[in-house]
Amino acid sequence: MPKQTKFMNAPQAIIEKFQLKDGREITLETGKLAKQADGSVVVTCGGTMLLATVVASKEARDGVDFLPLTVDYREKFYAGGKIPGNFFRREARPSDEEILTMRLVDRVLRPLFPSDFHAEVQVMISLISYDKEVMPETLAGLAASAAIAISDIPFNGPMSEVRVVRIDGQLSVNPSMENAAKADLDMMVGGTKDSIVMVEGEMKEISEQEMIEAIKFAHEEIKVQVEAQERLAARIEASKIKREYSHENHDEEIRAKVWEETYDKVYKVATSPSAKEERSENFKAVLEEFLAQYSEEELAVVKPFAKVYYHDVEKEAMRQMVLNEGVRLDGRTPSTIRPIWSEIDYLPGAHGSAVFTRGETQSLTAVTLGSVKDANMVDTVAINYDQKFFLHYNFPPFSTGEARPLRGTSSREVGHGNLAQRALANMIPTENPYTIRIVSDILESNGSSSMATVCAGTLALMDAGVQITRPVSGIAMGLITDPKSGKFTVLSDILGDEDHLGDMDFKVTGTERGITACQMDIKVEGLTMDIMESALLQSKEGRLHILGEMLKTIDAPRNDVKPHAPKMEVLEISKDFIGAIIGPGGKIIQAMQKDFETVIAIEEIGEIGRIEISGVSRENINATIAAINEICFVPVVGSVYNGKVVKVMDFGAFVAIAKGTEGLLHISEIEWKRLDKVPYNEGDMVEVKFMGYDDRKKMKLSRKVLLDRPAREERPQGDRPREDRPQGDRPQRRDDRPENNDNQNS
Repeated sequence: MPKQTKFMNAPQAIIEKFQLKDGREITLETGKLAKQADGSVVVTCGGTMLLATVVASKEARDGVDFLPLTVDYREKFYAGGKIPGNFFRREARPSDEEILTMRLVDRVLRPLFPSDFHAEVQVMISLISYDKEVMPETLAGLAASAAIAISDIPFNGPMSEVRVVRIDGQLSVNPSMENAAKADLDMMVGGTKDSIVMVEGEMKEISEQEMIEAIKFAHEEIKVQVEAQERLAARIEASKIKREYSHENHDEEIRAKVWEETYDKVYKVATSPSAKEERSENFKAVLEEFLAQYSEEELAVVKPFAKVYYHDVEKEAMRQMVLNEGVRLDGRTPSTIRPIWSEIDYLPGAHGSAVFTRGETQSLTAVTLGSVKDANMVDTVAINYDQKFFLHYNFPPFSTGEARPLRGTSSREVGHGNLAQRALANMIPTENPYTIRIVSDILESNGSSSMATVCAGTLALMDAGVQITRPVSGIAMGLITDPKSGKFTVLSDILGDEDHLGDMDFKVTGTERGITACQMDIKVEGLTMDIMESALLQSKEGRLHILGEMLKTIDAPRNDVKPHAPKMEVLEISKDFIGAIIGPGGKIIQAMQKDFETVIAIEEIGEIGRIEISGVSRENINATIAAINEICFVPVVGSVYNGKVVKVMDFGAFVAIAKGTEGLLHISEIEWKRLDKVPYNEGDMVEVKFMGYDDRKKMKLSRKVLLDRPAREERPQGDRPREDRPQGDRPQRRDDRPENNDNQNS
């Protein structure tokens, strides 16, 4: 007899639950799915579910002295009951929205791994079910951290992220998409139980204190989520004993020698103000001098260790110089902004352009104006819309003096472009008719290139004649701390080295009235709110200084777009006319676009047809409008029109008051006196008044009502009527009068 199949019992899931302040419940579940991963968790809120897995190699690859962490976030279209709209009908390369979510998670996770842990770590997060009331990116950080927390991978977490918004003055977290659109403050905040690690978001010109309040509010929710992960991890055996690793070898003798022989020399180089390239060469020379004392055979052992320890020397010398002497690598004080120069209208072919240079960072930015047909199509599981304002940021290798392969748009470029876009977006008026694309090409980079993009973007928009609400500037703030002494120094407008060697990269953008966007990454634990507040206040001073320098170049948008830029007009018509404008097979609309050299875009919104007409020539735009108005013409009762006689009959004249719109001007309506003949020829122009429609929906026109009515003649009493015929007699019907003519005005 064949053996009986044994059915597997369903695994028993381990579940932990907690509630947000608004009462919504979030569930953490493990033990049911993806059990061969080092850690696997399903996070559920409402109908939204994310599956997060983590796998780490047991050993580090040879020659790897950093953490090769990969965070991948993908939205499965089946999660929302959708089929991908691309050619392959499957999930392909990640969208910009997915890349941005990856970055949000990566930036919080990365600092929480031990600094000497170099094994490859892969975190994969998948949206497997979507509920429009719960935005999935708000749960991605929680899911990733929970998967790591229940594994044996060394980790200084857990952490979590929340999306904090303010609607009508009230703060809340993890809103629906509908509610998020109403917010005047919208931030993602990531952190551990003890500290904030990451902040990113956009605001509608809020104050520094309002931002601090929102971060504190978010942190309270983060603490609850971290505690839930800790409870879940405590129930998982694998998480109780973290794996042992040894990914670094050290030689304490070489370390001591490097510090002893190079620190003073490095400190001297650091305190001598110099440009980026010169400073790099001087630091390199100190290391080469140290290595010169060894033979070729000794270098094979000493050099790898010396390079690692020398980097630590550079970092410490620079940090102590700033803390103790208040002097930076380029000679500035902590709050000093680098020299700025800017220029507009640099590119004659662009619709708007600007060059913005701050120190050794330079952005060449161009603005292109287009129609609704040029909008950026955003299609994900959660959202599907046409984006009419977007910004692209490019960071070529020559900007840092490097030669490296070009492998498409990097996640860094996507992230920096998104930050600059959010900084400017709320300054674009809602009534703006254009699709606007901004492209920032970074030509030089030594820190704060995304903030240079914001400044250059503002200048280019004003050069293009886009009527922005207020100009925006941006600044990157840094931080140096000393845990031993408790000293700290906030740095304005940081260099690339200060970003690399410092403890914080805090980018802030805003107008003279308040903050419009921010992005903060913290590299140390325990950043206090006092330090953060100090950084924000110092950033305000820097922002306003930079804004003042920008306004010396151009202080307000041009009154109009440039002559070669497209002009735009928007009409609203009844949707009933859309078909007539398009014509059979698009014949009419295509002919108008060809004849008038314009672009016509039609959008149906409820009962309204929104028509967008763009072209370089305003005369051609006006001609297009006139042609559309003719098609959509609806006469108004009581209105006067200058019409053209198109046909003359014995009983009246047919008059066209618009193309395709004709009515009968009956002979009795031409003048107050009786006429025996219609006094017009075809082609004559005549002023008429539209009197409405008859029973058969035929138009009735009159000319005599526009004329003064003659005075009535008084007859002697007893006179017979004007026609000597017995009362009741009727004139004979004229044989040539059409039987269906009902247009005579009685």
